Amino acid sequence: MAHAYSTAFLVAALCLPLAAAAADDDDAINPDQPGLVESSKVVGKGRLQLETGVQWDRQRDDDGHRRTLTSPTLLRIGVGESTELRIETDGRTILHESDPATGAHAVTAGYADTDVGLKWHLADAQGSAPSVGVLLHATLPSGSRALRGHGLRPSLRAVGEWELPHGLSLGLMPGLAIDSDDNGARYGYGILAASLGKEFTERLHGFVELAAPQITHASHGGTQASVDTGLTYLVNSNCQLDVALNHGLNRRTPDLSLAFGVSIRR
Repeated sequence: MAHAYSTAFLVAALCLPLAAAAADDDDAINPDQPGLVESSKVVGKGRLQLETGVQWDRQRDDDGHRRTLTSPTLLRIGVGESTELRIETDGRTILHESDPATGAHAVTAGYADTDVGLKWHLADAQGSAPSVGVLLHATLPSGSRALRGHGLRPSLRAVGEWELPHGLSLGLMPGLAIDSDDNGARYGYGILAASLGKEFTERLHGFVELAAPQITHASHGGTQASVDTGLTYLVNSNCQLDVALNHGLNRRTPDLSLAFGVSIRR
């Protein structure tokens, strides 16, 4: 837990000396976090962008209670004006599981698997046409033994973003992915999320989102769905802070999640 918080606070501290910088820069940072819907934009050639934070999930039902603390982190590296390399992980993970019937309690701690991927910015917004991006990722079985998945797990997502009147924006992200169950059997699943954003001021933005990070048959874990909301605060053109609250819509999804994040660019 200390590792997760210290990482976020260290990056946040890097933003503070520049807090007085202008926030209305046309080239302001545009992170992918928070929320499931990614940005359609890339960071730009030669730029580095780190997005990190801490997330707490709680899932309670008759079969058991689970509390998970993670440190989701994404490193974005601009390799071209329309292309970026991405390295992503849930980082340090601490899982508490308890059985309400027996009182038995277990703790699993370690590091999550790592994703590597590419994002392409395909088109800028023009008229009623959205800004469009495509993301191709692959999750590697690279984490701690207790948290490691099975084999290479690819995903493909497309993102469309529309600017609307009155400071509103709409993001839509469909996708497809392949995973493996505990027996190593491969299966596919869908991804779908829609996000409505609101610009309150030049620095403060909010969003609400309906997210389904996994759409699949019950034999493969079933569909996960949540409603999410959050705020972002632009400290300066190269630093953003965010907070998000998620509520699960079914028993396969954590019933409550709380995340704090910071993004910094150079």
